[in-house]
Amino acid sequence: MSVRVLQFGTTGQVGAELVRQTAAHPELEITALSRAECDFADPEKAARLVVEAKPDLVVIAAAYTAVDEAESEPELCWEVNAGTPAAIAGAAGPNGPAIVHFSTDYVFDGEKASAYTEDDPTEPASAYGRFKLQGERTLMASTARALVLRTSWVVSAHGRNFVKTMLRLAADGKPLRVVDDQFGRPTSAADLARFVLSRAEGLAAAPAGDPRFGLFHFANAGETTWRRFAEAIVEEAYGVDAPKVEPITTADYPTPARRPVRSTLDTAKLERVFGHHPRPWREALGEIVADLKAKERISA
Repeated sequence: MSVRVLQFGTTGQVGAELVRQTAAHPELEITALSRAECDFADPEKAARLVVEAKPDLVVIAAAYTAVDEAESEPELCWEVNAGTPAAIAGAAGPNGPAIVHFSTDYVFDGEKASAYTEDDPTEPASAYGRFKLQGERTLMASTARALVLRTSWVVSAHGRNFVKTMLRLAADGKPLRVVDDQFGRPTSAADLARFVLSRAEGLAAAPAGDPRFGLFHFANAGETTWRRFAEAIVEEAYGVDAPKVEPITTADYPTPARRPVRSTLDTAKLERVFGHHPRPWREALGEIVADLKAKERISA
């Protein structure tokens, strides 16, 4: 018997990867809703669709991810990242479907000198981080069958992201100057989607209290800086012809929203409970660049 999955969001990096990998999971009957089918700024409609669909599992891959714009659009960011997830959890109820929800490393202020665990205090430094944290809390307060995955520096061959930005600038011949005093762990959207789909059947059947529910960190292995990440991207794409990436400081590149200095996520809990060990980010990056080359989106 198929597991009925209701997915919100199809065009973001994780949503697009979930759709792309669906064919590899015949055990799942996935209904993926685009923004046109359910605008996530409409919590009542999202809740109604959960009730009508009667899914076994809900995957929330829709989100407001414009970190800087959130500073001037706090109401919209709150609605999408906190209000609608809460409405979905309320519609699911205590005996309804399990829920998978994605959160962010921006719930931390980045002042810790080592990697953050799930038990570390949160202190968001931006509107985006505050509302994602509210989304986590309201969701888990409404249902005991929620898996919340905090992730960081998400990249893929889809949509807008750091990998594609660096390759576009390199192709245009523009000098690359990238922040070198912010630390984190890049995450492949493909790896994140693959993990969720491979666990979907088990999560749908798991009762409240199962250790697979709760808050977890997911990121590819290895800490880096944005500048070192950029160097790896252009080296992967252009080899010996890769342009030089000059280091700058956060102060040299001011933004409306303050970024965490070190938002490295500790994935030990994920590894212990799920037995899943995320691969190194450099390996995942190689796949992303190869995918882009295959689609002729960058020059060889």
